[in-house]
Amino acid sequence: MSSDAREWVWEHSAGRGTARLVMLSIADRAADEQCVSWASLSSLAKRTRASVSTVREAIDRLLKAGELEQLDDLTGPQRSTVYRLPLAANAIAQARREQQEDSADASPDEPEAPLALRISALRRYGIRPREVPESPAKDRKPAVPETGTSRRKPALRRTGNRHSDVPETGTQNRSEPDLNRRYSSGGAAVTSAAEWQIDPATHAWTRQQGHLDRLGEEGLQAADAKWRAHRADFKPRPAGAWAADWRSWVAREHAPGRPNLYAVPGKGPAQPGGMTRAEAHTAALLAALEEPTGTE
Repeated sequence: MSSDAREWVWEHSAGRGTARLVMLSIADRAADEQCVSWASLSSLAKRTRASVSTVREAIDRLLKAGELEQLDDLTGPQRSTVYRLPLAANAIAQARREQQEDSADASPDEPEAPLALRISALRRYGIRPREVPESPAKDRKPAVPETGTSRRKPALRRTGNRHSDVPETGTQNRSEPDLNRRYSSGGAAVTSAAEWQIDPATHAWTRQQGHLDRLGEEGLQAADAKWRAHRADFKPRPAGAWAADWRSWVAREHAPGRPNLYAVPGKGPAQPGGMTRAEAHTAALLAALEEPTGTE
């Protein structure tokens, strides 16, 4: 569904310059027709090759223009900010209603139902309600509603720059290390294999590389369950390391009903998206060493 959100930004967004690039980056991660996405300031700065302050100002303009909403009651992977493109969501919903009216001859005078967020459908993409710390009963606030709330006005800015590895002004330095710190234990939160969730980029990778068509939905779920069982005793790792290991496992998983053929160097499946050749080879070697032999 991210293609529909991107198409709306290309054709209807009034943003220019960095604001337009920010909108395209956020729309690129839209989970479904609800046009809900997640991103951090540092990731947007890296994608748009702009400074954090420039990205923050662009988001402020988009919030004031109503093209972007910030959902404070939700949180994305690694506690990233969750956004919504309300105008794009309304346009997609309107197009669907028109198609249904044409196919079912529905009455055009029926009132339009307000769009409500389906939080349960967003959980598979790592988007969930923000956890509220426990407080005394008299001060305890009601639970987060299923529909979620949004705000269009920007939050008060904090003094100083929380992102020390991204310049406050000027363009992004291409020689700087990768901001997501995929394999750095100090730069990213570590989780266990059981707690790690398949992120939208990895889910898209299964479709782009043809593994979803090859294994099927049930086969992919079985491969995921097998991977989690064999990684249950592993030490916690950053989410990027789990994603690389999971992709390597799925790439070598044989389709149901077919023999288990191990990958041969130079003749295996396509290189996983988002990984360099050296990273792919390293992940394949690590997975081969950890492959069960049947004597455990």
